[in-house]
Amino acid sequence: MKKREFLKTLGKGSLAIVSSHTLLQACIPKETGSTVSEVKNLSPNTKNWTWVTPEKGLSADQWKRKLSLVKDSGIDAILLEVYNGNHTYYDNNRLPVEEKLLEKLVPICKELGLEFHAWMWTMPCNNEKIVKEHPDWYAVNGLGQSAATHPAYVDYYKFLCPCHPEAQEFVRQNVEALAQINDIDGVHLDYVRLPDVILAEALQPKYDIIQDREYPQYDYCYSQYCRDQFKKKTGIDPLKDLKDPSANQEWRQFRYDAITNLVNNKLVPEAKKYNKKVTAAVFPNWESVRQQWGNWHLDAYLPMLYHNFYNEDINWIREHTEKGIARLQDKKPVYSGLYIPSLSPKELQQAYEAALQGGAGGISIFSMNQVSEEHWRALAEVAAKS
Repeated sequence: MKKREFLKTLGKGSLAIVSSHTLLQACIPKETGSTVSEVKNLSPNTKNWTWVTPEKGLSADQWKRKLSLVKDSGIDAILLEVYNGNHTYYDNNRLPVEEKLLEKLVPICKELGLEFHAWMWTMPCNNEKIVKEHPDWYAVNGLGQSAATHPAYVDYYKFLCPCHPEAQEFVRQNVEALAQINDIDGVHLDYVRLPDVILAEALQPKYDIIQDREYPQYDYCYSQYCRDQFKKKTGIDPLKDLKDPSANQEWRQFRYDAITNLVNNKLVPEAKKYNKKVTAAVFPNWESVRQQWGNWHLDAYLPMLYHNFYNEDINWIREHTEKGIARLQDKKPVYSGLYIPSLSPKELQQAYEAALQGGAGGISIFSMNQVSEEHWRALAEVAAKS
């Protein structure tokens, strides 16, 4: 998880990780070895995705060269980050616009035969105007501190409360603004969760913390809205009446259900009104972020199986692909998310094969910006065999 400093190294992708990346430079195949263009007959049996973080100022021709390489390497769909919790990369009248990048890339993707999915941050909101005018919209930790003023780990972890009706409406409107764009294929939900009550093991040293249990400063959401709803249901105020809230299964499930309710009853229906697909970047350690995504009614699931964050080997990707599929109520495709900075080209091929062995319909790479020429060739080769 990158919290601006660390996140800048780890990259971003919804694991609690964020950072700005530079887009990969146009790749020119080497004269030795097979080039991407020489690897033909890519399999129609799998579907592969890549997350794409923005880079301002590139021309349409520059983007077309990049996306042509992506397509030739076995990628079928891109997930462009169009809303980062503060400003947007598409035209709208609700939030600050950084660049109209969506409008530039959609026709290119259509021409190349790439699906285009609009990737949005869901629960974090770092817009200064909203923070100032609506502090009650924000999640609260077990110490009674608001994420608006005391965000966990890093400053951009200003998560909204999943129970606040106005916060729910704000997020719904964000989905609506994207879903009503005619030529996109879908809306991709990121950060659709609460802050990590326990970080992945390999990330904890970056913050000089040891999380051997759930500590209140990282445990959300104890907003008045969540507490009132839980008390109405159970007669218990989790902040005042529970000696150890982390031990109460009802309170834990309530927060899982709060996120699930937002997804299934607010966000998915909004996208479906416009006939858009809905996908989400999700965690393998879903309990730690109150993200019971096996109960969500999505068109596809993209678990971020960044094995190095958990001090695991590549086989862990197969194992957690299987586990993710097993917990799904709706038997829809799972595409295993792979973290490129932790994989050599050969390891990328091994991770790809591990994902398919676990039952994945393909992979999703984080992120296009970090893929080397050698990685693209390796992906094209393994994708052609699948």
